[in-house]
Amino acid sequence: MSEEKVVPFIEHLVELRKRLIIIVVAVVVGMGVAWNYSNDLMRFVEKPLTGKTYLTDIKKDVYLKVKELAPSMYTRYKLEQEINAPQKLRPLNYSAPLEPFFIQCKISMLAGFILALPIVFYQIWLFIAPGLTRRERRMVMPFVTAATLTFCVGAMFFLVIIWPVIINFSLSYEAEGLQSWFNISAYINFCLRLILVFGLIFELPVLTLLLSRFGIVSYEFLAPKRKYALLASSIIAAFHADLITMFVIMIPLYLMYEISIWVALIFGKKKIKIEDQLPAT
Repeated sequence: MSEEKVVPFIEHLVELRKRLIIIVVAVVVGMGVAWNYSNDLMRFVEKPLTGKTYLTDIKKDVYLKVKELAPSMYTRYKLEQEINAPQKLRPLNYSAPLEPFFIQCKISMLAGFILALPIVFYQIWLFIAPGLTRRERRMVMPFVTAATLTFCVGAMFFLVIIWPVIINFSLSYEAEGLQSWFNISAYINFCLRLILVFGLIFELPVLTLLLSRFGIVSYEFLAPKRKYALLASSIIAAFHADLITMFVIMIPLYLMYEISIWVALIFGKKKIKIEDQLPAT
């Protein structure tokens, strides 16, 4: 490798180290702020186990509709007992010393990372900015804002909509002689991993918007590849062991690809036809 190539490469590494240090410091500061609210965040994540969710009201409305349309079925399956059954308390358990402390650290770390997202995305932008044109560099604020919002929307979508579904499906297997006993590490690690996954999934339209504005991808490139996107979504989701989580990840991931196609169509860089560039005769 010639000296001319070595120097820019070293400069890129120095710049990358600088950006990573700033990101780490921002996440640590965010973690310190989130630590004060870690117990509230823990209770929010535990809500499907110990509290009432939107599924409770939906189930009640469905049972009442069954009572109205099919009273015999309502009586046969004792749905009235399901409606009036008291809410069970299912506390999390731990079996190792300091296990709750490390779980609290993990929750604070992820929350701190989310708090530091504007700084994280801004540092990523500064790292790639030298290779962009002056007009492209003006997209920094829309990029940082959109990337931060979409990640937060993905995380909240999972916590509010998907997480209660997963836990309620798991609890539906409770029966006589088979009771749930959730370990705090398994429960929280599973939740935090999926929060991160859904946040990254919702980043796909923003990434597509950026690449389409730079002319790297286009609607014509993305639209014919739907079947490959569905296959790729299945492969990515298959890394999770259970079938339910696989579908929970695969469906939103493919839907984000469909949204990305329309994003590329609406906001993508328009190609100028050669005929339009020729002078009129």
